[in-house]
Parts: sequence; C-alpha cells; structure tokens
Amino acid sequence: MSSEQKVAIVTGASQGIGAALVKEFRARNYRVVATSRSIEQTGDRDIVAVRGDIGDTATAEAVVGQAISRFRRIDTLVNNAGIFIAKPFTDYTAEDFDAKIATNLAGFFHITQRVATEMLRQGSGHIVSITTSLVDHPNSNVPSALANLTKGGINAATRALAIEYAAKGIRVNAVSPGIIRTPMHPVETHEFLAALHPMGHMGEIKDIVEAVLFLDFAAFVTGEILHVDGGQSAGH
Repeated sequence: MSSEQKVAIVTGASQGIGAALVKEFRARNYRVVATSRSIEQTGDRDIVAVRGDIGDTATAEAVVGQAISRFRRIDTLVNNAGIFIAKPFTDYTAEDFDAKIATNLAGFFHITQRVATEMLRQGSGHIVSITTSLVDHPNSNVPSALANLTKGGINAATRALAIEYAAKGIRVNAVSPGIIRTPMHPVETHEFLAALHPMGHMGEIKDIVEAVLFLDFAAFVTGEILHVDGGQSAGH
C-alpha cells in the first residue's frame, strides 16, 4: 500500500451526510475508516467499517487503531456524528442531556484527541466538524438550547485547536449547516423548515459534502466556521 494515498475518518457514517461523505472521499481515492453504531462492512477493501458508540473511548481507540494499522496514516477527520433534540428548555430530561453530551461532546473529544496525536506525529492533517447554524442564529421556532450548548462548544474548540495547531501542520475547521433535507425530517415538515431559511428552501446533503471537501482542499483556511445555511446566520 502506498503511503501517499490519503486517509479519512468519518463518524456517523452509516447514513445521510456521513454515508455521502464516505462515497465522495472514495471517489477522490481516499481510503476511509467509517464508523457508526450500525455500520456494515462493504466489499471495498479501502473502506474499513468500525461499529460502535462514538461517545465511548473504546470506539475512538478502535477507529484510530484501524486507520493506523491498515492505512498507516490519517489525513482528515470528519466529526459528523451528532444528535439533535429540539424542545423547550424546561422540557429537556436528564436522559436528553446525557445523550447530547455523550454523542456531541464526548464523541468529538475522544476521537479528535486521538487523531490529533497521530497528526502531530505526521506533522499534517485536517479536522472538520459538523455543527449547526442555530449556534449563531437561535430561532424561537426551533428551540435548541442543548444543541447550542454542545455544538457551540465544538465551534469554540475548533477555533482554539486551530490556533494551537496552526504552526504544526494541522488545520481545524467546522461546517455549520442550516436544516438539511435528510430522512430525519418527515416530508410533511419540509414546507415549514424551508421557510426558516432566507433562500426559501432546505439544504441538500451534497451542500454539506461539498463544503467539507472545499475545506479539506483549502490549505490556507483554518479556524473557519463555514455557514452552509441558506442565509440563516446572516439574519431574517
């Protein structure tokens, strides 16, 4: 195996944005380590599927271990795994809080720390996380305090890590989506969700994939929170 072929890790990779990212990375000849709770191994020897809970340190260790043992390097980490629970703040339960912290924050922390260790050894790499435009532009129609608490923390960590690693060859960015048309949004909600965006429509999975790939090739960009939100963050 050539050490020149790039390697990407994608979390939350079994469906939606994550699955599309795996497909697009492979189309660009990256090797990929893909992880989620329900992911299945494919027939492609350049895709390694690791099943597990991203909030568990054992999953992070297994994913990074597979990347290094199989492919000898990690060039890109996409922190895509996340959960979104929209409800009034006083309606959130302890279970909601624990789930959001485990997936959104612990899931980011454990794997990013281990990937950064490998990238520091290499002297290069790119970490990009998927957050939400609601962090910067809260909307009373979509109460999302827990999403803002967790994804906002990732935005802040993105900037901090970008500065910490700027002189060490590692770039750190985030993509901040609006509401994306995925199976998690029932068709009957689409008209309402589309109206939340100044452009008048929801985003598509390919919009987020293209944003991640732009950042992956934008060698002079770090610490960026790239809004892909149909104008939500600009205002209404």
